[in-house]
Amino acid sequence: MVQGSCFCGTVRYQADGPFSSMMSCHCSMCRKHHGAAFATYVAAPLGGFRWTQDEEALLKYPSSPHWVRNSCSVCGSTVPTRLESHALALLPAGPLEGDLGGVRPEAHIFVGSKAPWYTITDAVPQYPEYPPGFSMSAMPRPAVQARPGITEGSCLCGAVAYEATGAPIVMQHCHCLRCRRARGAAHGTNLFYKEAQFRWRRGLEQVREYKLPEARFHTTAFCRQCGGAVPRVSPERGIVVIPAGTLDTDSPVRPHRHIYTNYRVAWLDITDALPQFAEAPPAA
Repeated sequence: MVQGSCFCGTVRYQADGPFSSMMSCHCSMCRKHHGAAFATYVAAPLGGFRWTQDEEALLKYPSSPHWVRNSCSVCGSTVPTRLESHALALLPAGPLEGDLGGVRPEAHIFVGSKAPWYTITDAVPQYPEYPPGFSMSAMPRPAVQARPGITEGSCLCGAVAYEATGAPIVMQHCHCLRCRRARGAAHGTNLFYKEAQFRWRRGLEQVREYKLPEARFHTTAFCRQCGGAVPRVSPERGIVVIPAGTLDTDSPVRPHRHIYTNYRVAWLDITDALPQFAEAPPAA
């Protein structure tokens, strides 16, 4: 049995194995909903899945005719989806606590839609869209024409959009439990910009924030319509934290480092050559 929760702890759930079909999806919809480089899901029998706290707090967004994406309406974290047609529950693997029975990622899917700033360096098989055996087809997504010196992004439903000018201060992968819960992913990937470099293009009224009470700064921001991640403006520090998965155009930089690797999920191997820090990175 495994258990998990959203970032704020409002929504909690449990699932019994056997667990199977752990796959990392790089499609733009998964990236935008989670705000991460990719989303990793694992399947569990639907009969062994249960919400243990506040199922009524779910925000449900139908992103396609065959997929409803669930998130917590309080903090925006991605939480499991019940796939009734296949008698399965699909669990975001990043926040799970407990024994998955040795299940590890078996495929990268939708790598044809992979973020250009992320490089897959492991030996897990890759598929441009769905892996063999799936009868569903991909959903077309509009492309955004890049403008020189401008990085653009938006939420999953497109109600919220933003832009940033120039290069960020840093771009990093964070493996801490807070980021894994907030993103519902193996790790969070964020860009840090100075506040003066950032502006909302539309939808600020749709942005909702949740600050973790025990944290000094850690706050999530998401679209109240689709639950998709969006940037968080931090006036007290003069910076903006942009979830990299929300980008519509390429990042002007590539990730600089991995941080808090002491809290890395057991099923994820770090195979790139980026610097790794067990805890927080050294102060600039």
